[in-house]
Amino acid sequence: MTDVHEDKTKCPHCGQKMNKWVPPLDANWSMAPQLVCFNDDCPYYVNGWEWMKSQFNQKASYRYRYNPQTGETGPLPVATPHARKGDIVE
Repeated sequence: MTDVHEDKTKCPHCGQKMNKWVPPLDANWSMAPQLVCFNDDCPYYVNGWEWMKSQFNQKASYRYRYNPQTGETGPLPVATPHARKGDIVE
C-alpha cells in the first residue's frame, strides 16, 4: 500500500530529490516536465547497466522517472551517464 504522505519529489530507490526534466520534442510523452532521478549512485540506475547487458546484451541503463501529471512511473532509458542531463530544467 502506498503511503499518501510519500514525497513524490524524491527517488524511492535512493531518496535523492529528483530533477525537473522536459522530454525532447521527438519523445512520445507530452512536453510537460517530469521528475527524474539523475543520481549516478542510485541503485536503480547502477544495477540497470548489468540488467540491460544480461537481458538484452545492450550497453545501456535507465533512470527512475515520475510524471506528476499522470502519476505514471517508470524507466527513462539512457545509453551513457550524461544522457538526458541536457534536458534538466530548474
